[in-house]
Amino acid sequence: MGQTESVSARRNRHLVGKGRILEVMKPYAGTRRHLPNSPFKPAVVPDVEIYLVDERVTHDKYGLGRVVGVEGEQAVVVDFGESRVRLFTPFDKLSKL
Repeated sequence: MGQTESVSARRNRHLVGKGRILEVMKPYAGTRRHLPNSPFKPAVVPDVEIYLVDERVTHDKYGLGRVVGVEGEQAVVVDFGESRVRLFTPFDKLSKL
């Protein structure tokens, strides 16, 4: 007897390796737009806190410190006494004194 192939395997044989739908789909659609008549509120983008050099700050994990470097709105370098830590936005656990 020869090798037998199931009916469903014969039907789907032409689909193997094609992935036509996956080729058409984009990996990322971008940001979603908010419709004015939507019952859901748009996502609130928090304002990025701006820190200046020599400003006193406190951090939930590291404690009191002083800003020694600012890298635009992306990061700040803070001296906490025994260590210097580079913190990236958003500065959730960092606050000004």
